[in-house]
Amino acid sequence: MTAASPLAPNPVAVRLGYAGLIPFVGGALLVWLVREYPEQHAFVTDALAKYAALVVAFLGALHWGLGLKQSVPSPAPFAWAVVPVLLAWIGALMPPYAGLVVLGVLLVVCYAVDRRAYRSHGLASWLTLRFRATVIASLSCFVAAALS
Repeated sequence: MTAASPLAPNPVAVRLGYAGLIPFVGGALLVWLVREYPEQHAFVTDALAKYAALVVAFLGALHWGLGLKQSVPSPAPFAWAVVPVLLAWIGALMPPYAGLVVLGVLLVVCYAVDRRAYRSHGLASWLTLRFRATVIASLSCFVAAALS
């Protein structure tokens, strides 16, 4: 796929995608730095869990958009689109030490679903960014959970 292709990752979108990892990495780092301060630790782990839940919801919403562009509508992308947000909501309601594990797993599951869906929609060129972001975001969640 050439750089001129509308399906190739836009350089601005790639930079913003990587910038979206700052709260994950910064949150995990802060969880470690404030581990001796219970009040701040609780705030930071909760903030990271809520950010992770928002990202998981966003990843599900992308499938709603993919469903809208289908010429012959299938219910599958719409059904999948609501699964991540519902599960992320549960993860956000859990204590952060457990919810972060759920959210980290959801990030990996969303990537697995996206690998198949992106290829079928001609968006495979986005998978490198998705893989890297998934690894960093999910590891940040798992590390923060372990430190909680």
